[in-house]
Amino acid sequence: MIIVAQRCSSAKVLINKKVFSEIKSGLLLLVGVEKGDNQKDISKVVDKIINLRVFEDNEGKMNLSVLDIAGSILAVSQFTLCANVKKGRRPSFVNAQSPDISLDLYKKLTNEFRLKGVKTLEGLFGEAMNVELNNDGPATFIINSNKL
Repeated sequence: MIIVAQRCSSAKVLINKKVFSEIKSGLLLLVGVEKGDNQKDISKVVDKIINLRVFEDNEGKMNLSVLDIAGSILAVSQFTLCANVKKGRRPSFVNAQSPDISLDLYKKLTNEFRLKGVKTLEGLFGEAMNVELNNDGPATFIINSNKL
């Protein structure tokens, strides 16, 4: 599972120019599900993300987690994170999980964030979306479950 986590002061998903979901301070997560990902991958990334100290404390140091600031998560499915661009000019998506399994794992991921006490909103799986982000920092982190 590959996740791009972006610290934000706000983020929202628009579908057909209408706001579908929106958060204030927290993390925008772009989520790519790879072949072979399972519940173990979900548990690893959820634990890492909710405890990752990427928000500033009173002294301006990155010392607080999304839990510490009572922030929110906006998780958006993005299979293109699983692309292989090593050969040729067209990305290969052979590493991306099938849509039906990806949807199941994506839903389990967002549910696990909620079970851990983080307000979590979603994009609309499989739909064309516009994602707006006010990246605070900017601060962006790549989390790969295979490297945790």
